[in-house]
Amino acid sequence: MKNNILFIVIIATLFCACRKPNIYPDTPEILDGKLEKYPFKVNDENYEGAKLIFGFKDGDGDIGLNGDDLYPPFDESSIYHFNLFIDYYEKQNGEFVKIDWKLKDGDTVPFSLNARIPRLSKQLKEPIDGEITHFIPYYYPNSSKSDTMKLVFYIVDRKLNKSNVLEAEMIRGFEI
Repeated sequence: MKNNILFIVIIATLFCACRKPNIYPDTPEILDGKLEKYPFKVNDENYEGAKLIFGFKDGDGDIGLNGDDLYPPFDESSIYHFNLFIDYYEKQNGEFVKIDWKLKDGDTVPFSLNARIPRLSKQLKEPIDGEITHFIPYYYPNSSKSDTMKLVFYIVDRKLNKSNVLEAEMIRGFEI
């Protein structure tokens, strides 16, 4: 009986020892960016937006901000108030042109697609990976009726490490 228990403990130990944890660099990496259309309503009017979907991996799991992360360097006056940075491009006369959006009615306050990804891990330091979906409504900005657009984006972790930069897939027939 003792030999059977010892055998089971040895086998279980070997099985657990064979499982290697994911090891990623501490700088986040984003993977496979794509865009998908989605419809939505505002005040009974139909609009069309997009979902930016991308994979990620990070060695120390420090992607994301809590709602109360409002002190430097994450305060509202800092570029790092956001941790998902997005540039919008439209195809005009066969070439992609970066669009710096303004709010409707000639308002001079710039409209940004940048966003805050919520904290993804509560552990102090653990490798994480997964998929992030970010919804982008298109009823705010003035924009052309381009049929092709793309997003260029990256993320920044809590230690301000910048990920690689990706371009999302283009959407054809997408009218804003």
